[in-house]
Amino acid sequence: MKRYKNLSRKSGVVAYEVGQRTIVVEFEDGGIYLYNYESAGQDKIERMKQLAEAGRGLSTFIVRHVRDAYAAKLR
Repeated sequence: MKRYKNLSRKSGVVAYEVGQRTIVVEFEDGGIYLYNYESAGQDKIERMKQLAEAGRGLSTFIVRHVRDAYAAKLR
């Protein structure tokens, strides 16, 4: 997984991994969640990918727009 830049220094996200139709997000509490097109929608997944690469806004976006729309809790 790739380390999240966390430019705001306030994010709960620590790492992520981008797939073609997916994003896996690891949070500071150790939870790892898989989000995909089917669970959260293509537009939201693509926005999450952009925010992850930018290193800012991913945690806020998840809380506001996808929250529990994950496909699986991996840990």
